Amino acid sequence: MVTVKQQYETYPYPERDPADEDLRLITGSPSHPFEMDHFLWQGARDWSEPLRVLVAGGGTGDGLIQLATLLDMAGAKAEITYIDLSTASRAVAEARAARRGLTTITFHTGSLLEAAQYGPFDYIDCCGVLHHLPDPCAGFAALREALAPGGGMGFMVYAPYGRSGVYPLQDAFSALFDGLPPEQRLAQAKRIVAELPEGHPFVANRNLGDHHASDAGFYDLLLHGQDRAYSVAELLETLKDTGWRLADFTAPAMYDLARLAPVPEGMDKARQMAVAEKLRGTIRMHVAYAVPSDAPDTIAKPSNRALVPHLRGVKRQALAKAVAQRRPLPLQLGQLKTELHLPREAASVLAAIDGRRSLSEIGSAAKLDPLALGKVWAQLHDGLAPWGLLHYSGLLRQTGRTIKGI
Repeated sequence: MVTVKQQYETYPYPERDPADEDLRLITGSPSHPFEMDHFLWQGARDWSEPLRVLVAGGGTGDGLIQLATLLDMAGAKAEITYIDLSTASRAVAEARAARRGLTTITFHTGSLLEAAQYGPFDYIDCCGVLHHLPDPCAGFAALREALAPGGGMGFMVYAPYGRSGVYPLQDAFSALFDGLPPEQRLAQAKRIVAELPEGHPFVANRNLGDHHASDAGFYDLLLHGQDRAYSVAELLETLKDTGWRLADFTAPAMYDLARLAPVPEGMDKARQMAVAEKLRGTIRMHVAYAVPSDAPDTIAKPSNRALVPHLRGVKRQALAKAVAQRRPLPLQLGQLKTELHLPREAASVLAAIDGRRSLSEIGSAAKLDPLALGKVWAQLHDGLAPWGLLHYSGLLRQTGRTIKGI
């Protein structure tokens, strides 16, 4: 059997070239500062306090580089600890950090099960790692032990339905290639996959693309020796058993049963999300934030007019223009395509969002009284926030910085 460590020493994942840091910053969820503030600190974190961060199983560094770069650009203080089993992956992450001149990161080779010895941490990033552990529950528990009071975690674990066809192939390749080194496993698996019939569940699954991106992506998807997926129900149970609770998914609309079907009377939210996942059928990973099981509500609420809103993944002026012209807004998340409809009177409000103005100040800029602002903003929040397009954070207001294009 090829161990997880052997795999990532041979094929560091995701495949990255440090020279590309000169050209682009890879961004996503979780671990964007605005998103973290929104889900974990009610949009009101005091960013004058240094943020103690653990990147657990950081791989070649996507989450690490995003978070360290954005905090540096924003002028926020941070102490970041990176841990990974793979020395090859760590070398790529270190080279990427050096290319950007990032100096707030301490690198370690090791297991996230030892996280507590480096902590405590205000924030933990753990993406694409827990589902590869021999005992994922031990990983969740170890990270909970490393968390400081008032902290939280951004994480990603695989979901089953959007990965249809993957696990039968993993099982088959494990039986076929037992004892072979990683390079031979990859070559033989590629030949087999190229000849799969059109009706094979994997071939028919349009949610997956890693196997086309790189050798590392192919190996990670189809030849991994230790891999499991979590349904919503299984994930919620695991969080509960290890001292966590779900703050929310980064795109909660994907799990909103009311958007898909009438909700039976009395059905609780956990069951609703589990049913919605099955109806969607295309969710291949769960990206979410978690907090201690006894934590109070941590998500920002638009009723707090002192909060500072940020648009994510959309340009405010273009969005304001489209809304003013009553045009529907196309949205695509993976295989999901939908349209958002926002009220025309929201155009002036959208145009006033600059990452520094509070909701009250936006209302004044748009010449809306508090009652009118409340009505318009409620529609904006309900239209954008559930899709991960709107977050609240005072980071840039506090530091006086601007982050263009993010």
